Amino acid sequence: MKSKPDELSTPDAEEEAASPSESSLWRRLWDSQRENIRILAIALVIAIFLRVFIAEPRFIPSNSMEPTLHVGDRLLVDKISTRLHPPHIGDIIVFQPPPQLQEYGYRGDQAFIKRVIATPGETVTVTDHQVLVDGAPLQESYTLEPPDYLMGSITVPPGGLFVMGDNRNDSNDSHVWGILPQENVIGIARFRFWPFSRAGSVS
Repeated sequence: MKSKPDELSTPDAEEEAASPSESSLWRRLWDSQRENIRILAIALVIAIFLRVFIAEPRFIPSNSMEPTLHVGDRLLVDKISTRLHPPHIGDIIVFQPPPQLQEYGYRGDQAFIKRVIATPGETVTVTDHQVLVDGAPLQESYTLEPPDYLMGSITVPPGGLFVMGDNRNDSNDSHVWGILPQENVIGIARFRFWPFSRAGSVS
């Protein structure tokens, strides 16, 4: 009579018996990382909230705001103030291109940065190398040089702004394309955080 062979586990069965299940691995991984994931999720929500409603960083791509702002400067843009009141004369604002610029191929999600020169009801004229607002020369210690062009009188309508770059002779601004609707304003540039050597408030 033949003896019955011993019942031995196959190598595959041994490996399966010795290894934890896939669900167990995932559970242990989740347990070990759950707090980190929760913190990252909260941080992401806060970051999105801040960017959408409070402030956002912006990068200066051109020289149109020199000498105040230089190519490569990084700014923090305040998005709360313009929800509470319209921009004031002298504010440096970030805005989406108006319809006039979009007709020339600029995308609606692009951003421009200029200085507010006049608000609704005020009239802007450029003559004799000066910018006049309601007939009075604008005091412009921040400009690179006086304008070398002429512009007839333009009165800002309700809901509009007249904006110009501080680099008067190298800026695509309201003297070229006209009035900016206030609804296009994203926010007011408040603080330069890069480069560190020139970090501080902007005005």
